[in-house]
Formats: sequence, C-alpha cells, structure tokens
Amino acid sequence: MGESSPNPMRSSSKNALAKAAEAFRASGPAGMLAIAWTAMPAILGFVLLAKLGPVSEWLTAQGYLGILIYMAVFAVTAGFGLLPTYAQAILGGWVFGTAIGIPAALVGFTVAAAIGWSLARMISGSRVEHLLRKHRKADAIRKALIGRSTLRTFGIITLIRIPPNSPFALTNLLIAACGVRLGMCILATAIGMLPRTAIAVVFAAAAQSTGAKDIQTFVKDGLGIWVLICGVVVMLIVLMIITSIGQKALDRITAEDSAHDPA
Repeated sequence: MGESSPNPMRSSSKNALAKAAEAFRASGPAGMLAIAWTAMPAILGFVLLAKLGPVSEWLTAQGYLGILIYMAVFAVTAGFGLLPTYAQAILGGWVFGTAIGIPAALVGFTVAAAIGWSLARMISGSRVEHLLRKHRKADAIRKALIGRSTLRTFGIITLIRIPPNSPFALTNLLIAACGVRLGMCILATAIGMLPRTAIAVVFAAAAQSTGAKDIQTFVKDGLGIWVLICGVVVMLIVLMIITSIGQKALDRITAEDSAHDPA
C-alpha cells in the first residue's frame, strides 16, 4: 500500500502546540504564574462563598478592626492571585453593607493591583516583554497598550478592567509584562473596576438585609431561589450594559490605532 498523505490540519495543530510550548518555556516563571493565577482564584472563590457565613460572623465580631482586616486580606489574597475580587466584594457587601463595603473593597483591590503588578514584574522581569516583541500579533497588542499617548494607555487599561470576566490577576500580569507604569496601573484599575465591584457589593448587601446568615440560607429559608435568580439576572444585565459600553469604547480606540499604524 502507498504511503498516506500528511494531514494538513494535524500538522497545523502540532505546529501551534509546538509554538505554544516554546512560548511557555521562553516565558520562564511567568508562565507558571499565569497558570497559577488562572486556577487558584477560580477554585478558592467558590470556597469563600461556601464559607461566607462563618467568615462574615468572624469579621463582624472584630468590630471596626474587621474593616482593616478585610481590606488587608483582600489586598494580599487578590494581589497574590489566590482569591478573585468578585468573591471578596460579595463578602464586603455581606458584612459591611454598601456604605462601608464599597470603599473598603475599592481600597482592597487597588492595593491588590499594586501587589500583583510588583509581583508580576519581579517574576517576569523583561523576559515576557522581550517575548512579546518577537511575535507580531502579541507585539501589536503591546504597542496598542503602551505605544501611544499616556492618556490613551490609561483609557485602554481602564476599559480592560471594566468587564466582570476580566481576570484580575492575569490582567495584572499582562499590564506589568507590557511595561505599564505602576501608578497608571493603580489609578486605571481603581476607576475601571469600581462599577462592577459596587454592583457586587450592593447585591450582597441586599441579600444579607433579608436576615440570611449565608447564601445557602438565603436560597433555602430566605426569599427563595426565584428572588435570587431575579437578583442575579438584574445584576448581570447591568454588568452587560457597562461591559458593552466599555467594549465599544475599547473597539473604537483599537480601530483608531489600526488606522494610524503603517500597512
């Protein structure tokens, strides 16, 4: 029998995997950091929400000191990529309500951005930035982020932070790897993440105001699963509107960048 002809799709997949493996090796510790910052928040976020009752009771028992503890833990765990910001925002709203929960969460994720940026920069150094320069598409993203004016860079980072599905820790890694300055990272993060964080805090505060001790109690003995579903739907609609506005603005900036780049 004659030799079978090579499968172009299989060869293409092998080449793509080979390039991905090469990029992972070239990224060094930053590659491992990216994997950790993808898995850990997703897992531990659900654990925190499952233990919302005991954790909130303990924080409440600490009085005003609980606010400081909350902000410090928020900053450290989110900064080191252990816990997601949404779960900690829910905790803040559940324990402290909106008046204290929103500013406390704002402090938490802003300081976390500084920690995450510093950690990512320390681990990746200039390795990832040099790696991005070697790949045309990746370098185009890097240039779109920092290759224009300071105001444009600030706007893009702010818009990147708006969507609720924007992973906090990985975005810190991207921003640091692209060479964005720390001060700009902190300010843009504070502005971009405030809307989605405030919505999570308000939602949690409203759920806690029913007298439920945790989310499970709220669903089982509180106003019921349908009220929870309606509340989540309303929250998602608001987040989708905010995300859509931010995405359109980001697309407009990207289109302007493409128009200015030489062919």
